[in-house]
Amino acid sequence: MPNIEQHLINLFKGWSGKVPVSVMKLPGSGSYRSYYRLQAGSETVIGAHNDDIRENDAFIAFTSHFRKQGLPVPEILATDRENRTYLITDLGDTTLYQMLVQNRAREARERVSLPQGEVDALFPREVLEVYKKAIGWLPAFQVKAGAMLDYSVCYPRAAFDRQSMMWDLNYFKYYFLKLAKVPFDEQALEDDFAGLCDLLLAADADFFLFRDFQSRNIMVLNGEPWFIDYQGGRKGALQYDVASLLTDGKANIPMGVRQELLDFYLDSLEKIYPVDRRKFLELYQGFALIRILQALGAYGFRGYYENKPHFLQSIPFALHNLKFLRANNLIGFGLNTLMSVIDLMIDNPALYSQQIVELNTAIYNKNNKLHIENNDEPAEKKLAVTIHSFSYKKVIPVDKTANGGGFVFDCRALPNPGRYEEFRKLNGKDQPVIDFLAKESAVEEFLGHVISLVDQSVTTYAGRGFDNLMVSFGCTGGQHRSVYCAEKLANHLKNKYKITVNLFHDEQENQGAATVQ
Repeated sequence: MPNIEQHLINLFKGWSGKVPVSVMKLPGSGSYRSYYRLQAGSETVIGAHNDDIRENDAFIAFTSHFRKQGLPVPEILATDRENRTYLITDLGDTTLYQMLVQNRAREARERVSLPQGEVDALFPREVLEVYKKAIGWLPAFQVKAGAMLDYSVCYPRAAFDRQSMMWDLNYFKYYFLKLAKVPFDEQALEDDFAGLCDLLLAADADFFLFRDFQSRNIMVLNGEPWFIDYQGGRKGALQYDVASLLTDGKANIPMGVRQELLDFYLDSLEKIYPVDRRKFLELYQGFALIRILQALGAYGFRGYYENKPHFLQSIPFALHNLKFLRANNLIGFGLNTLMSVIDLMIDNPALYSQQIVELNTAIYNKNNKLHIENNDEPAEKKLAVTIHSFSYKKVIPVDKTANGGGFVFDCRALPNPGRYEEFRKLNGKDQPVIDFLAKESAVEEFLGHVISLVDQSVTTYAGRGFDNLMVSFGCTGGQHRSVYCAEKLANHLKNKYKITVNLFHDEQENQGAATVQ
């Protein structure tokens, strides 16, 4: 068992006096933190591990302070600073973002055959109400709790100051513009970055700034929002967090709803703090701009540099946000070089295309193969993972290697695209089916459990020098759910490990293996 899990078990035992009956690693996100659900009887808690001690210290200190202020954040149950672990209350699995996509999908099914663009524009009333609850809490964090917060624990900086802004802007420059091959005059762009900072530094900045106030960092439990992932918080301006939530990439909040939520935020803020709305709004679009650019830097870093292609799928949403700001003359500011760069980005059709994901993956695989071939060290023996999708109406695939065994996962409990006429002639590799299943929380949870189990075996098998592992996914027809899950696992293993992945879709035409190094 990995040391992290053992540390969490020991922490759980010390806190509760019980031994957890299960320790389940939760699906990863965009951070380097790892999360686990520990269960003993009917009681569950979340265990967290993060190698960055100072970030842990910030989260624990902020959480303690916020709870004393009566704010909806998890409770710190136990900490082990030396081993970089802590336990917090379990707030469930539903984020505000998941609630949004689930309700969009449900409403789309009720309306029948809505184009994808119209589905993305849906914003169900029950979701709007939770967004308003979340935004209603924001001023209490920013103003009331922020006034008494010990900012000395902030990490990596105590304030969203010029240095922080320049870090974000250069993050965008180096990890998005350069890797996406968007041309620019570097000195002129740096001058515009300095001008944008000058503009933003005119805002009052004596408030708590979450830093990453977005729908994936808001949990929804019994219809109420709970807040997590504020360990990067610091002192800053009021505009940044609300801009962060409203320009949240894949959430794709319709512009009319954004205005309604922004007005609601200002109404909530005025109840506890006098605000000059005209001045607030003059600076708001600038903070929206720097947040969008920071997000693009993150998508580039995770997608291009770390080869996590699903982050690249968020790029078009960020570009649509920039396009709206430019079309409505909301981000002129006289920053001519920066505006020209933005125009190049929003007019580049390649940045809106799925091809950007496929191209980046192909380039990474080619470079990774060259790296291995040019390595002077002898090639290590590779584990081969064979993945099948199949139909339960036929025969469950048999592992004929010397190892035998492996996993068989039953996908028939998952939502079935085959029940809908528009999907019946498609399979789990077709984009409409992918979009349908990707929006279902049951599918995401199922794959999270699958990946956790398979990762554990892959790590152990590779370490022990095993040759083969077989994983099979079955559904009724071997067409939609099993194919989708097999593809997702194959991509995950390909991106995470230096192993061979053999992928077979047994019920599809042109049966064969796609081998990924």
